[in-house]
Amino acid sequence: MRILVTGSHGMIGSALVARARGDRHEVVRLVRPGRAAAAGGIPWDIARGQVDPAGLEGFDAVVHLAGENIAGRWTAAKKASIRDSRIRGTSLLSDSIRGLARPPRVLVCASAVGFYGSRGDELLDESAAAGRGFLAEVCRDWEAAAAPARARGIRVVHLRFGMVLSPAGGALAKMLLPFRMGLGGRVGSGLQYMSWISLDDAVGILLAAVESDRLTGPVNAVTPEPVTNREFTRILGKVLNRPTLLPMPAFAVRLLFGEMGESLLLGSVRVRPGLLQAAGHPFQYPELAPALRHLLGREGR
Repeated sequence: MRILVTGSHGMIGSALVARARGDRHEVVRLVRPGRAAAAGGIPWDIARGQVDPAGLEGFDAVVHLAGENIAGRWTAAKKASIRDSRIRGTSLLSDSIRGLARPPRVLVCASAVGFYGSRGDELLDESAAAGRGFLAEVCRDWEAAAAPARARGIRVVHLRFGMVLSPAGGALAKMLLPFRMGLGGRVGSGLQYMSWISLDDAVGILLAAVESDRLTGPVNAVTPEPVTNREFTRILGKVLNRPTLLPMPAFAVRLLFGEMGESLLLGSVRVRPGLLQAAGHPFQYPELAPALRHLLGREGR
C-alpha cells in the first residue's frame, strides 16, 4: 500500500512511518518546504495554502497528523496557531485530494477526545455530542474541514485520540522527571478522568483505520480502561517505585497554566472506544500498569 503522511516527524508520525515501512508499505512524507528535499518528501505550505496536486496522485491512503502542539499557555496567538494549523491544513489537504484523477481510498485524520469537552464521569462513545470550550470547538471544525474529501466518496476516519503515552514525548515524558524524583502527585482533586492510549496501540489503530473499511467517521482512539488522575498517579508511582505525595492544587494549575491547565489537566473526559470494540480491534495494552511497564522498560519488575 502507498501511504502519504503529514506530521510524520512528530511522536506519533515517526512511530507510524517506522511501523508502516516495517510492514512493507511505501510511505511518503508531506512536509514543510524546507524539509522536503532532506526528507525525500512532497512539500506543502499550510500558511500559504499551497500544495502541488500532481504530487498527491497515486496514493492508496492519506494519514493526516499535522498540527500545532497544544501544550503551553494559551495566549490569543497560541490558540490561533492551534486552530489554524488543524483547520487550514485539513481543508487544504481535503480540497486537494478531492480534485485528483485517482484520489486515495481513505483519509485518516487525527482528532482528539477534546471534542467532548469536560464531562465529569459521564461515559462517552462516538455517538456523544460535541462539548463546550476551545478544544471542543477546534475539534468540531477540524473534523468538518474534511467534508470535501467525504463528498468525493473517500472514506474519512477521524481518530479522536486520548492522551498518547510514550517516554519519547507528550504528557508522559513531561511527568517522568518529577515522578522519578519523588515529586509527583495527583492534580487537583484527582477525580478527573484521563482517557489514554499507548503509542504502540495508537499506531496500531492508525493502521487499522487505513486498512479496515469497517471504520469510518469519528473513532475513539483510546484504551477501554480510562482512569482517574488519582489512579494514574498511583500506578505511575508504583511502576517507578517512587512515592506520589505532592499534589498540585487546582488553584496552582490555573495560576501556572491558565486555560490550558483548566482544560487539559483539570478537565475530565471518560471515553470508551465503542467502534473499535464493535469491530473486534485487539489492544496490545488495554490496562495502564502493563502499558507503563512496557513503555518504561520495567516489565518483569
